Amino acid sequence: MIRFDADASLITAQAGDDTQPARIAGIAVPWDTVATVSDGQQVRFARGAFDTQQKPAKLIENHDLTQLRGVVDTLIDGNEGLEFEATLADTRASRDAVALLKAGAYDAVSVGAQPTKFTTDAEGVMTVTEAALVELSLVAVPAFKEAVITQVAATEPAQADPEQEQDTDNTEQETEEMADAEKAEPVAAEATIPTQPFVYAAAKPEMPTAVEYISALVKGGHEFEKVQKAVQAAAPEVAIADTPGIVPTPILGPVYNNFVGNRPICDAVGVRAMPAGGKVFIRPKVVTHTSMAEQAAEFDTLQSGTFVVDDIQITKGTYGGYVNISEQDLDWTDPAVLSFLLDDMTRIYASATEEVAADTLVSGVTNSDNFTAASVGDPSYWADWIATAAETIVTASNGNFPTHLFVNPSMWGEMVRLSDDNKRPMFPAVNPQNALGGMSFGTGNGTAWGLQVVMSRNFDAATLIIGDASGYELFEQQKGALSVDNPSELSRTIAFRGYFAAKVIDADKFIKASFV
Repeated sequence: MIRFDADASLITAQAGDDTQPARIAGIAVPWDTVATVSDGQQVRFARGAFDTQQKPAKLIENHDLTQLRGVVDTLIDGNEGLEFEATLADTRASRDAVALLKAGAYDAVSVGAQPTKFTTDAEGVMTVTEAALVELSLVAVPAFKEAVITQVAATEPAQADPEQEQDTDNTEQETEEMADAEKAEPVAAEATIPTQPFVYAAAKPEMPTAVEYISALVKGGHEFEKVQKAVQAAAPEVAIADTPGIVPTPILGPVYNNFVGNRPICDAVGVRAMPAGGKVFIRPKVVTHTSMAEQAAEFDTLQSGTFVVDDIQITKGTYGGYVNISEQDLDWTDPAVLSFLLDDMTRIYASATEEVAADTLVSGVTNSDNFTAASVGDPSYWADWIATAAETIVTASNGNFPTHLFVNPSMWGEMVRLSDDNKRPMFPAVNPQNALGGMSFGTGNGTAWGLQVVMSRNFDAATLIIGDASGYELFEQQKGALSVDNPSELSRTIAFRGYFAAKVIDADKFIKASFV
């Protein structure tokens, strides 16, 4: 239940007669005004949140259902807020309450409402759009100044004879028994949320004195329970800003690293083991083939020929890097920095060696064929260029057919965009049987015109090479990580290295596009 208190800005007392009971009127809840409940929650009510035709709510004192004083029999959805009129029962306690109202001791009301529909914004303010009014209380210490008692109408007290006094006492006793029954029976609000607790938004009480606390402790029962609640409600609020020293800052791993250390060229061509010894090693290559011819007649001499094997020299290259880490960084970081450092070194090493593979292939391919840049969006032009290049490769390399297309990201994008005259993709990702290949935006791999597409971001702009991958060889010996302690400065040097070499061993198997 949400409970609001408010200051009074106007109290008007007017005389009544014996035929009319005492009544009060005013504003119970202002619209769209934020109030803070005793536990710190901020709440406001939107206009129309209350059903003005609901069952009459109870009129009580200080939100205590054992102090029942009457009923709230009229609710009006006013411009400023929820207006109310309440009738007080003709009991001694109600007459005392009227006297306090006329004297100004009670000058405000507080509503007890149960929210059934509400939202909470980013600042934590709850906006209630539907609620049931459960009770309306007379209060002396308000917290919500817009809710006011605007009118008090009371009968003049009549001279009471002993019999009337006895009847009044009986009536009051019956009323209090009814209040106990009301307190024992839960108040059901229409369409309430079963798990939503009652929340009271009253003025925060002051801390009881030591004398008040000890006195209530001696009395026990209900009195001590009220003092305990007052202590809890008036206790100082402690927020996150007050306890920064014990608020942890968790680290959610693993460490995010967006560097992709893949090697599409190396994966497509394949990396061979590098010999352990020597800075330079030999890769033999047949450069002159034997000759064959028809024997014209019996006993004629056969065709003479020669066989030449060249020694292609390949020089090893060393690639790597290092960092110097303090011993404190190694010991204090959580999670440990070393595993993430080695992971990053592995990624960067892969990219560095892929760059060598890309540059060596581009520089090692000497045969080229013009590609008109203006025709890059024409599938028929692509097909013509590839067919011409394939013819050249088959002829120049003694019958070897091309197997791969090596492209940079921009040329790969041009290929994926190719479509026929009906705007259908040339290389659909679903790869139907009648397509010339299949390519996808989600991966750099694919096929086009029966060739394996190899896209590497390490290629220079406008790279397009067609060829037989067997004419390009890569060699590698990964050395991995190396760790050396530096005791003089309490640090550790971490290095990652490897040997790598690339060679276009047969340039006749490749054609690159020369864009014009």
